[in-house]
Amino acid sequence: MNNMKQLHKQSSANHRRDEEMMPTHEIPPYSPKSLKHTSAARSISRSVNYILKEQRLLFTLVGILIGSVFFIYQPSLSNISPIDTITKNEIPSLRAVSFSQNDIITHYRRPATHGTTGRIPVGIGRKRMRVVVTGGSGFVGSHLVDKLLARGDEVIVIDNFFTGRKENVAHHFNNPRFELIRHDVVEPILLEVDQIYHLACPASPVHYKYNPTNVMGTLNMLGLAKRIGARFLLTSTSEVYGDPLEHPQKETYWGHVNPIGVRSCYDEGKRTAETLTMDYHRGDGVEVRIARIFNTYGPRMCLDDGRVVSNFVSQAIRKQPMTVYGDGKQTRSFQYVSDLVDGLMALMEGEHIGPFNLGNPGEFTMLELAQVVKETIDSSATIEFRENTADDPQKRKPDISKAKELLNWEPKVPLHEGLPKMASDFRNRILNEDEGKGNK
Repeated sequence: MNNMKQLHKQSSANHRRDEEMMPTHEIPPYSPKSLKHTSAARSISRSVNYILKEQRLLFTLVGILIGSVFFIYQPSLSNISPIDTITKNEIPSLRAVSFSQNDIITHYRRPATHGTTGRIPVGIGRKRMRVVVTGGSGFVGSHLVDKLLARGDEVIVIDNFFTGRKENVAHHFNNPRFELIRHDVVEPILLEVDQIYHLACPASPVHYKYNPTNVMGTLNMLGLAKRIGARFLLTSTSEVYGDPLEHPQKETYWGHVNPIGVRSCYDEGKRTAETLTMDYHRGDGVEVRIARIFNTYGPRMCLDDGRVVSNFVSQAIRKQPMTVYGDGKQTRSFQYVSDLVDGLMALMEGEHIGPFNLGNPGEFTMLELAQVVKETIDSSATIEFRENTADDPQKRKPDISKAKELLNWEPKVPLHEGLPKMASDFRNRILNEDEGKGNK
């Protein structure tokens, strides 16, 4: 043990002696940079060896090439994908929306940014739209809802059921892309959507004289479109032409309207609605579309709404005389509801503001219409003449050349094909005890 201690001391002494004898210029100075350079060189060397080993570099380049081809050649849409990441700056856009009847619904939707470009995965078609249809449980609105849902869109119906019926949209209640809100558009509402079809307004004399809602409802829906950046379509009417001095009526015709007559709440209300729509477009940049709808018929019309087709059909089924006002030589043009829906959707999806006449240029006198109804429903039906109503237009026929050229639209269903479908629907409803009278 003592010998080992002596050997260790001797070795330590020799080592110190060697260090004292080494010249100072031969001792390399300490430098942390040299260690860093050495470590970096070793790291780079290891990375290069890793990439080159087992052809990893080749696989990396092939992956980059495939990714580049995918993003260059995949299709793009004019709008962003419907499912977007919500950033922290967008959180205030979340809205809790309250409606009448104690309904509370929460929606989030990134405002539509028309004209922007976003990429979507290969194989996905058009973007699913989120669409509001005011008056969507009514006659025309419910048929529009059917087609929008069949196309794959999400649809929110707003209706106060003044003339609309829940039965018209009841077949969609189990569809997760369908929502029904009981609400009157004369009161504001907050939603996040891409498109607004504004149909909410009583369209028959029996109803619009009792509850004219053209102006306030349109103003509220235009305000909503402005706030969220949605495209807005106004369903105006051929009544803006009044009792026309031009025949057939073109969109450039300014009309011949009595501003204080019994029909003026509807005629002038729709003219004001068109004015507001164009003012919001020019002043605030709202994307708008205007349709001027001519007489339309089909299933789900109100049974007793005072319009000539529904009057004749319901009276003939009930074995009552068909009421003709005046001498029966007034003319109207009648389009089937499916043709109108096609026209509205073509207008909304197109790039032209309008206004566009949407109607069937086939022209019938009231006596000719009564004859068609007799041939379709009951050959023994009779006619009863009554005094004509005030401000009743004598002629009505649309010039649809503008819609043909710019929308590629024209009606397809003639009266003798559409009327039996309407008659079948009316017959079933009239025979139903719940809808015998006073249907809304």
